[in-house]
Amino acid sequence: MQIGNEKIDKSFKIALASKEQNLHGYLFAYFEGSGPRDKDEQIRFGLSEDAVNWFALNNNQPIIASEQISSTGGVRDPHILRGEDEKTFYMVATDMSTAKNGWGHNPGIVLLKSNNLTDWKHGFIDLEKTYPAKFKNIQWVWAPQTIYDPAAGKYLIYFTVKFKDKVKLDFYAAYANAEFNGFENEPNLMFSPKYGAIDGDIIYKDGIYHFFFKGNTKDENGKEIKNGIRKATAKSLQGPWVEEFNYLDAYSAKKVVVEGSSVFKLNNVDEYILMYDLYTNKRYEFQRSKDLNTFSAKPESFTKNFFPRHGSVIGITRDEAKRLNDKWGGIPAILFKNQ
Repeated sequence: MQIGNEKIDKSFKIALASKEQNLHGYLFAYFEGSGPRDKDEQIRFGLSEDAVNWFALNNNQPIIASEQISSTGGVRDPHILRGEDEKTFYMVATDMSTAKNGWGHNPGIVLLKSNNLTDWKHGFIDLEKTYPAKFKNIQWVWAPQTIYDPAAGKYLIYFTVKFKDKVKLDFYAAYANAEFNGFENEPNLMFSPKYGAIDGDIIYKDGIYHFFFKGNTKDENGKEIKNGIRKATAKSLQGPWVEEFNYLDAYSAKKVVVEGSSVFKLNNVDEYILMYDLYTNKRYEFQRSKDLNTFSAKPESFTKNFFPRHGSVIGITRDEAKRLNDKWGGIPAILFKNQ
């Protein structure tokens, strides 16, 4: 299955341009890092007009309780996507409660679907129970994300997998079913970085899929000597993925660890934001790029009234911002100007 040909590339660009015309703000889906883990591991929303200055919705409380949508009672790493019809929204997240179960094991992922950003239908997948032949020895299923595959006309969900008898972490993927509450097929290996990786994030630009991830470098004895944000590229979501071994974040050379990277395009301009979680330093920062190959050398900080962990951002309209604020509150009126 091939994508990235001229016809698909042109139609995809037209669709992207059409979507952007009415986007005037941003929605940040995240989980918290400031309190006890049983309270933090739940999905929250923040809004911004400029993607730099952020305000939490709902007084930084969950927009949906993890106990309602997950098998473990905890949810981490939410990824949100606007659908191709421009009015359906998809979220996936790690089904994991470290407060209850620690870091030893988690069963799968949570899937959510909405047509208004405020009311969400949900399902979850336990990979070990659903696909025991392949995943009976699974240990972790982390940081799922969704991307539309124009060649298949379907939504592809990809995520990090680690098996109990292996050290290496790889990326697996499967197409979501039409209801977006499960997979239509057994997940298969999507991409196996040389040294393993976590926190995959794919963004499409000019006929190329850019697969960002937290990777590492090891010496001849298998000892990690460096880690940070790297990427691979391909013309198709089916690969082959060409892995690049240079680091893109500003901290890898300083041995300051980052994770949970997410890339999003700014509304109506040809500029991208690479944001990441400095989880040991309790900071969330970003760098800018126009080509997804080179990034600003000096990281910038968000201003915000919340403490996000691994999350994602989409552009939204003023009507959508108003709808979110009407539901949960917390957003200054500046987002609704020129209504």
